[in-house]
Amino acid sequence: MSMTNGVLFQGFHWHTEANGRLWNELAGNAQALADAGFTAVWLPPAGKGAGGGIDVGYGSYDLFDLGEFDQKGSVRTKYGTRQELLAAVQALQGKGLQVYADVVFNHKDGADETEAVWGQPVDWNDRNRIAGEWEQFHAWTKFTFPGRAGKYSSFQWRWWCFDALSYNATTQNTHKLYRLKDRGFETDVSHEQGNYDYLLANDLDMGVDFVRGELLYWGRWFLETTQVDGFRLDACKHIRASWFAEWLGHLRSHSGRELFTVGEYWSPRVQDLHHYLSRTGGVMSLFDVPLHYNLHYASQRGRGFDMRTLLDGTLVKEQPAKAVTFVDNHDTQPHESLFSPVEPWFKPHAYALILLRRDGYPCVFSADYYGATYPSRIGGPDVRLYDHSFLINRFLSARRDYGFGDQYDYFDHPNTIGWVRTGSAQHPGAMAVVMTNGSEGSKWMNVFKANAQFRDVTGHFTHSVTSNGAGWGHFPCRGGNVSVWVQQ
Repeated sequence: MSMTNGVLFQGFHWHTEANGRLWNELAGNAQALADAGFTAVWLPPAGKGAGGGIDVGYGSYDLFDLGEFDQKGSVRTKYGTRQELLAAVQALQGKGLQVYADVVFNHKDGADETEAVWGQPVDWNDRNRIAGEWEQFHAWTKFTFPGRAGKYSSFQWRWWCFDALSYNATTQNTHKLYRLKDRGFETDVSHEQGNYDYLLANDLDMGVDFVRGELLYWGRWFLETTQVDGFRLDACKHIRASWFAEWLGHLRSHSGRELFTVGEYWSPRVQDLHHYLSRTGGVMSLFDVPLHYNLHYASQRGRGFDMRTLLDGTLVKEQPAKAVTFVDNHDTQPHESLFSPVEPWFKPHAYALILLRRDGYPCVFSADYYGATYPSRIGGPDVRLYDHSFLINRFLSARRDYGFGDQYDYFDHPNTIGWVRTGSAQHPGAMAVVMTNGSEGSKWMNVFKANAQFRDVTGHFTHSVTSNGAGWGHFPCRGGNVSVWVQQ
């Protein structure tokens, strides 16, 4: 984000093929990504997941196994081996791209042994309400990492490292949510469900000194091993807010590096994001989830959506310096946990909005850039995500060459909106963007360039537009589409 007009690329989606080739593919695409205008790449979780070679990475098992040890039925992770990961980081950085690692600290899954534990059921919908008497049962809570045999860390996780779980190995079901004996839910978390400390698997207890100490040590080890430039933090609203301020402060002090970090705090309420940023002291940026939902609803409602409200209640509007804007990601794509995709017809509008405006740090989803096809989880035909790279590349080019200077908004019509970037001394060309969710429209906008000619980089119009002597121009847009007019 420290780079002028930086653009982040999410280098994976949930159904990235489990063939162990992603690290090599990213390395091979490094030059093309840099040439397109990307400045950073977000990698999927690099540690071994409970599902071994097919785990997306969020079923965190062993953070120290980057695809090096025979554990969970595989040496490599879904994305490749440790050597291939390190080579990919070097290749990306060698082309001027920063690399951000995905960090999963909320939970651990896939334990090696069971232990006898005491747990008390609590209400799934109100975790502060007790739902039963104490029970003794066996749970998968002992992590010994036999394949790694103590290399890099001798720490073994036991039941007292966790505060809650939902799989009872004695009854072999997940019907109940148990708070473990002598453990308590974190309080500095989201208050959804009464207390949203627990998300899944075995929930880490950040009140345990040994737990925090091991994660601090892992952070130093991982940073020194991989030399990544920053982090994406998973499931922030389920982890005590003070923890990441401690962890990032430790790593920044230890490394002497900025370590750009973006957190995933999933809430459509911008007030929740403001609160979290305040609680964490501004140590990280956050994904602009409210903007994503605005884009999702706009794509569903068509011309019935009031385009003047597209930025209302968003982080990029209210606290732009901390907003990482995005259209879709691995969780919002069809049939995933936060299913809320932006419909294909509106993807050009959405990417023009995040890439061609002044504020926010935009993130492009790999499945929107390369396309993707995968089996439906509910039967029927395969899910297909379309390749939008033709227009995204043109937006990236316009951002690189024309995304400078003051910005003037024309959000004054329920269907057709626009804005102007006036250029700077170093990049003097102006840019006018027009989009509509209705019939063909146009905007009369001041580009502050008298008698200047403009062309539409999207190719929707082949003729040019010339501003008048006062700098005003009439910029058209096809129905249900977007046009980007740049000064010739």
